[in-house]
Amino acid sequence: MINKRVANAAEAVADVFDGATIMIGGFGEAGSPIELIHALIDQGATNLTIINNNTGSGEVGLAALIKAKRVSKMICSYPRTANSTVFPELYHNGEIKLELVPQGTLAERIRAGGSGIPAFYTPSAFGTPLGEDKEARSFNGRDYILEYGLTSDFALIKGLTADQHGNVVYNKTARNFAPIMAMAGKITILQAKHVVNPGELDPEIIITPGIFVNRIIEVSTPAVESDLIAAGETYP
Repeated sequence: MINKRVANAAEAVADVFDGATIMIGGFGEAGSPIELIHALIDQGATNLTIINNNTGSGEVGLAALIKAKRVSKMICSYPRTANSTVFPELYHNGEIKLELVPQGTLAERIRAGGSGIPAFYTPSAFGTPLGEDKEARSFNGRDYILEYGLTSDFALIKGLTADQHGNVVYNKTARNFAPIMAMAGKITILQAKHVVNPGELDPEIIITPGIFVNRIIEVSTPAVESDLIAAGETYP
């Protein structure tokens, strides 16, 4: 088995290219891989399409990546949340694109993409502006619209503990989108608080099998987004 551990975040994201589509885990700050995102800012890739639940808060993490104008398009469910100022301003100025997706649909599009399912029908958003210009069909008297699965060139996720083979367990709800994003990303990069030797994780509690993880970095004291915001921190 391959030891997938790399030296640091910079090495982990070194091959991200301009124009890449990147899934980033996290439900707000829960499960957000801040160190990988900051390394991506330092790396310099631009014209990125980012798939995430929201658009970040304050001026750290995902919001900092957007503020640096590295993101040309967001695919998300919550473009404006508490402490979210960067994306709304750029969007209203016409400097970034938005594809708004209901949260359940977003999760299913990612799961479908990772499972090799090209498209599916859902009743969510039928008859609303989000359903306009989408193929519609009726099943058993109910109307549905066609949604397409999502995949990405890279997925950046955060775990609690991983072994060197890439098997991962998460910290409660901080797992959120991470398992399905790991499946849908061509290259999945994980930051974990603890990296242990193979065999140290109980196989019965592993959530993401190592087959879906390509690179691992250990971040023993990961940043907490809300603490950074409260302290007025920005990045870089």
